[in-house]
Amino acid sequence: MEIRRSWLIRQDPGFNVNMAVDGNAWTLLHFACSADSRSAVVPFLLAHPDIDVNVRDRSGAAPFFWACAIGQTSCVREMLRDSRVKVYEPTNGGFTPLWYAAYHGHIEVIKWWIVSGRGVGLGKPGDIGNTDAIGAAKKNYLTEVVTLLERFKGNPEETRHAVRVELGLVDALAAEMFALVVFVSDGLLQINVSTTPTPAARSSPLPPSFP
Repeated sequence: MEIRRSWLIRQDPGFNVNMAVDGNAWTLLHFACSADSRSAVVPFLLAHPDIDVNVRDRSGAAPFFWACAIGQTSCVREMLRDSRVKVYEPTNGGFTPLWYAAYHGHIEVIKWWIVSGRGVGLGKPGDIGNTDAIGAAKKNYLTEVVTLLERFKGNPEETRHAVRVELGLVDALAAEMFALVVFVSDGLLQINVSTTPTPAARSSPLPPSFP
């Protein structure tokens, strides 16, 4: 079933999906990422052929930055799935998305970022005012955030696995694998293994492993 697009994202040749719609130069994607109540619009905007996922407002902040800064977890999850999104891009003032999420204690945003498989740039140690995510959390006495980020810094893979278990993602993956085994054993599904990737596979990067 095809979902009809709203007037916000209609495929009108004269419609600029990246246009600034307020005095801060926010675009529709900025607004969609600023509140969970608008998160349902994000996938449609990302699917627009002309969308600039890293468009900046007057402060130099992209939509992903604001989703992290405000703590809009569902929007962050949606943006992390899109490989075009530059997750490290700082604002004009040098603030990074992870720094802001850590500084304001948005631990759910950080957890989903960790399990997304995307890079987690903890910033430059000592640069507490702009990039050092652990330092920013310590500054605000956010012990839970500090503990999570320090665990990740010390052992990324172990921490990623632990967070996936916490979020219930390991159980979901196990269920999918069990179903796959059953389908194969019952002859309902055949898996062809090829050691030589096709030209299309070489030219198409795999998306990050993310639910």
